[in-house]
Amino acid sequence: MAKVTERKLVSFDWAVKKLLRSKANFEVLEGFLSELLFDDIKILEVLESESNSENENDKFNRVDIKVKNSKNEIIIIEVQFDDERDFFQRLLYSSSKNICEHLDRGDPYSGVIKVISINILYFDLGEGNDYIYKGQTVFNGMHNNSTLKLTDDQRDAFKKEYPSEIFPEYYIIKVNNFNDVAKSTLDEWIYLFKHSAIKSEFTAKGIVKASEILDIMKMSKAEREIYDRYIDNRRIALDQLQTAIRKERRKQEAKIKQLENKHSKELQDEKNKHSKELQDEKNKHSKELQEKENKLQQLAQMLLANGFTKEDILAKTGIKL
Repeated sequence: MAKVTERKLVSFDWAVKKLLRSKANFEVLEGFLSELLFDDIKILEVLESESNSENENDKFNRVDIKVKNSKNEIIIIEVQFDDERDFFQRLLYSSSKNICEHLDRGDPYSGVIKVISINILYFDLGEGNDYIYKGQTVFNGMHNNSTLKLTDDQRDAFKKEYPSEIFPEYYIIKVNNFNDVAKSTLDEWIYLFKHSAIKSEFTAKGIVKASEILDIMKMSKAEREIYDRYIDNRRIALDQLQTAIRKERRKQEAKIKQLENKHSKELQDEKNKHSKELQDEKNKHSKELQEKENKLQQLAQMLLANGFTKEDILAKTGIKL
């Protein structure tokens, strides 16, 4: 049995930022996309995207690349490290924005381009224990759960079967949820995303090309220094974010504790107030009862003085002497 070795590669976000925009390296992205989308993906060109331009204020928490494939579809691949509460809303905005950008004013709606949004995330988005999620717009009947299809005329015109093939499509890869066991060729890519490494046994499409162009050992000294600086800066940025999150969490926990103490005191004060009112009411009724008892005793003594026996008084009034 051949020994399994592991080759160390540059991080995938660096690859997206620096290496995979070259036409000579399209094979890498084509391989990953083919495995994820279960299709033979061919990239025609890299389009302008948020991270295409370089400037000194570049962030280290997110990089993206936007490409057009041979089916004239727009595929956006984004790599993000920082937690973002409104990430789902941003996905919706991004896909809608790209649709609008690629439809000129006056063009018919049939010219709307298909957008596929692929998000490689290093934070826990939403609740779920899987590591790959796919989102589509599917129209199901409310009474019989049948799936709405396109008409014959629409199928001929658009070369599609379902509305979901027209609407944006979303993929969320939660890298940290992957358990490191590659059970499929797609898992081999997820392993690369998580560990910046591939095993010699991996056979996924494009993975061999990735091992060649992403190999750290093939970088020049200058390239390695730039890469190391990028990784250090990314770590610093992440550490700063995590520190800010921890600080904010402690602040919120202190505020919650303060509110709990305040409510606890108010509750205790309210309890003490009701307890005192209850005791006062009890004392009042006890005093009234005692006064009535004294009056009855006085009446019994009067009856006794007027010749009634104790037995008669008890039988007629219930007062026991």
